[in-house]
Amino acid sequence: AEPDATNAVQSGSKDQGEAEADVGKTVAQHYNKLQEAGLDARTQSRIFYLRNFNNWTKSMLIGDYLQKIRSNKGERCEISVLDLGSGKGGDLLKWKKGRIDKLICADIAETSVEQAESRFKDMGDRGGREKFQQKSFQAEFIVADCTKERLKSKYKDPETQFDLVSCQFAFHYCFESYAQADMMLRNAGECLRPGGYFIGTTPNSAEIVRRLKNAEGTKFGNEVYSIEFENNDKEHLGLFGEKYNFHLEGVVDCPEFLVYIPLLEKLAMKYNLKLVEKKGFEEYFKEHITTQDGRALIGRMQALEPYPADDDVDLMGKDVPGSYTAAQNKVDQIQAEKDSNNDRRKFKVGTLSQSEWEAATVYLAFAFQKQSEDDSKSETQPQESRKRTYDEANAASEAT
Repeated sequence: AEPDATNAVQSGSKDQGEAEADVGKTVAQHYNKLQEAGLDARTQSRIFYLRNFNNWTKSMLIGDYLQKIRSNKGERCEISVLDLGSGKGGDLLKWKKGRIDKLICADIAETSVEQAESRFKDMGDRGGREKFQQKSFQAEFIVADCTKERLKSKYKDPETQFDLVSCQFAFHYCFESYAQADMMLRNAGECLRPGGYFIGTTPNSAEIVRRLKNAEGTKFGNEVYSIEFENNDKEHLGLFGEKYNFHLEGVVDCPEFLVYIPLLEKLAMKYNLKLVEKKGFEEYFKEHITTQDGRALIGRMQALEPYPADDDVDLMGKDVPGSYTAAQNKVDQIQAEKDSNNDRRKFKVGTLSQSEWEAATVYLAFAFQKQSEDDSKSETQPQESRKRTYDEANAASEAT
C-alpha cells in the first residue's frame, strides 16, 4: 500500500581475500563515478520523491537521536559524531542544523570524500554571509574502507569519543564477511561513549527475502527498482556474503549484501551495543508523520508527491496503471465528506507512487545504544557462525 494520503499534504574461483578486495574496489569505483546532479536534474528524476522520502527518514532519525542525547546530557552539551560511509557529504547540512560540535566523516571513495570536504568548506563560506548563522562545527575527513580498516588509528586525536555514530544506506556492504561486519561494528562501537547511539538505515533482509521467495526467479522489483540474487537456491541463503545486485532507476548498479538483523544484533553485543530500535520504513513513516516536526519537515523536503497533480504537471508514475489507487481512494473519501458539509474546495494529498513505495519499504531504520561495561557483562557474547543458513538462523531466532 502507498503511504496514508491523509497524513501529509502538499564464492567463485578466487579466494575470499581477493573477492572481498574486488567488491570493495567495485563499490569505491561505483561511488566515484556518480556525478553530482544539479537541482533541475534531481527534480526531473523518476525517483525525485523517493529520494526525498528516504532523506526525510534520515533527517527524522538523526534529529530524534540528537534530541535523546541532549535529553540525557543536557541541552547545551557538546556532541561529537562519526559518519560511517559518509559519501559526498549529503548529511552535512543535517549535522549543521543538529548543532553538533565535531564531525568525522569516513568513506571508501576518495572522490566522494574530496567532494564532501569541498561541500563542508562551501557551507562554511555561505554561513558567514547568512543573516542568521547556525552553529558551525569542526570536521575531519578520512578515506578508508570502514569494513576493513580500524578508524581509531586514523583520527587526528586517537582519544576521540563520540556521542553518535551514523551509517546511512551503507552498512550492508560490511556483511560480505564476518571479519568485515566485525570491523564495521568495532568502528561504530569502540569510540562511542556509554549511553551514546549507533544509528542507521539499511535494506531490510526479512522483507527482501519475503519478496525473493514470492518471485518466480531470483529477481524482483518494478520499473523503479530491482533486486537480483546471484544464489539460485532461495532456501539456502548464507548469513554472510549473500550478494545481490540492487538497481535503482537512473543509478549505476552496485553489489550489496544481505544483512540478517538478528545476527547483527548478536554481533553488536561484542562492542556493548544493544539494539533499542528497529523499524521498517513503512512503520517509521506512520509513527513520525503524525508528529508536528514530521509533518512540517516532509512538506519542506518535498518528500511526498502532491495528488491530484496540477493540469500542467505529469505525475511521476503516470505510465503505470494503479500507481495512485490508494491516493485516489483517499481523495474520494475525503471529498465525499467535504461535499456532505457543502465544502466545495479542492485539495491535494501527499503520496508516493506504488512503485516508489515498494522501493522505499525495502529499507529499515535501526538504533543501538552503547552499554556500560557493567551493563554488558551479563550479556552472552556471540560465537562466529559460518555454516548456518539464513533460514536455519531465522528458525532458531523465532524459537527463542
